[in-house]
Amino acid sequence: MFYSPLQPKIANTVLSDDGDPRPFLKWVGGKGQLLVDLRNRIPENYGTYFEPFVGGGAVFFSESPTRAMLLDINSELVNAYSVVRDDVDGLIKELHKHRYEEEHYYKVRNADRLPSYSKWNAAKRAARLIFLNKTCFNGLYRVNSKGQFNVPIGKYANPTI
Repeated sequence: MFYSPLQPKIANTVLSDDGDPRPFLKWVGGKGQLLVDLRNRIPENYGTYFEPFVGGGAVFFSESPTRAMLLDINSELVNAYSVVRDDVDGLIKELHKHRYEEEHYYKVRNADRLPSYSKWNAAKRAARLIFLNKTCFNGLYRVNSKGQFNVPIGKYANPTI
């Protein structure tokens, strides 16, 4: 997947307090805690930045390269990055439909078990992934042998969706 530079309206949705882009997902195995060491190992000048296991994208967002190729085997994750790049307004509209309530969580979590899920548009699928990521137990992404998301709801005071 080719990921173009962050557009200004996208960058404004994922900025840290110091104005730097930051990941919009938490991801098990993320490299956020290793950033200082990793950044010392990245050359100052390079052409295209390649990230074969993007996950939450901590290194990508830290580097903010002008040209990048982001890859991951998780098609739902790749879809989310594509939607953030191509349809952030549609994504935000879909995210506003979610609420942190147990019944709603399990309805959304179990949507991938229904035949209608294959007809969901990209923004709705990306919003589902982000909602589940922000409200499931520890931000885990885990699926069963049928490829169905199966992480229980997490306990949060007021998760930011």
